[in-house]
Amino acid sequence: MLEFHSASTRMVNSKRAITECMEAALGEENQDCDLIIIHASIGHNYQQLIDQARQLAPNARILGSSCCGVIGSEGVSESMKDVAIMAIKGKSKLAVAHVEGIYGHNAYEKSVKLAEQLKAQNSNINMVLFLAPGIDIADDLCIQGLESVFGNHVTFFGATSADNMRGITNYQMVDEQVYEHAAWAVGFADPSLKVDTQATHGFIATGEPLTVTKSSGNRIIELDGQPAWQTYTERLGLSTEATCGDTIPIGALAEELPLAEAQEYGNDHILRAVTKKEDDGSMHYPTLCPEGTQLWLTIRDEKRIFDDLDRMMEQMLKRMEGGQTVAVFHADCLARGRMLFNRIMKDELVAQMQTPLSNNGTIPPWLGLYGFGEFARLDGKNVYHNYSTAIYALYRER
Repeated sequence: MLEFHSASTRMVNSKRAITECMEAALGEENQDCDLIIIHASIGHNYQQLIDQARQLAPNARILGSSCCGVIGSEGVSESMKDVAIMAIKGKSKLAVAHVEGIYGHNAYEKSVKLAEQLKAQNSNINMVLFLAPGIDIADDLCIQGLESVFGNHVTFFGATSADNMRGITNYQMVDEQVYEHAAWAVGFADPSLKVDTQATHGFIATGEPLTVTKSSGNRIIELDGQPAWQTYTERLGLSTEATCGDTIPIGALAEELPLAEAQEYGNDHILRAVTKKEDDGSMHYPTLCPEGTQLWLTIRDEKRIFDDLDRMMEQMLKRMEGGQTVAVFHADCLARGRMLFNRIMKDELVAQMQTPLSNNGTIPPWLGLYGFGEFARLDGKNVYHNYSTAIYALYRER
């Protein structure tokens, strides 16, 4: 039976940060485990993080990602020096795999290879935690590749890694190495364990849509017959010299959802982020974007953010039918929360999701990050989201 232990900290020294997390999660005497998952803000030295984790837990597999803040059972932290971990025990019920050099053009093939590695280790996997790079990746093709091996009945949940909202580079950690274009996955094969996932965003589409008039895979070349980046930034009121980091906080794009998906989502649209632009004026979308696709700009609706999260938590608890939450993985967007003092405050929103999933007032082991995107089910399907809160609750029936 799998066991989960988590901790988070804000600390400048990378080695000390991992040591503190390991001690808090597993105790000071014996910190060995079978898997350590690390989320760390972009200000940390990732090689030092994994080297120290290896020293403390020599038999563990180590996975990790860069992010722009973490969420743990201790709360929210958004500094340049955040670290959070999930330590897992139960080697026979885990499978770990990774692939290097994954981009938008080869996302399907690389994800098939990743899934095949997992399944070769354990054919009883019934859920998969997946982490992909957050820049230049076709996330819907990743889902298709994973499903080609496991089927669409297996739940894939997770996130894409991030930097400090600049859209320049991001990192993934696997055992002793740090990568920029790798994806990793953890397969869980504990028959006593179930997972429930859901996402919500709370943004509203506005104005007239932009139409994709030329594209290639996940790269949008033209919008409304003009260079994509020029058209996009003009609609945002920005110069074409703007960076992706300038557009991410205000530039959520919306695609219209089919009716059944919209009803469960509580919103007519799913959101997308642009995290890379090219010198030729094209821009990278996180999923395939065929010509003819209509894209709306959006506005943030604070009341809806909070109301929709309440609705989501009620739906999740109903599906879990009183099961005991044993661990929560969580991916979120920095644009969500309550705007105060010219800053978006997250604590209230996080409490709104952690309290319902607590066990007799105790928050379960919790590992969350602020990344560039989220994977969660919608209308019974594995789906990629942006600008959302996505909760992945692992639970056992009482």
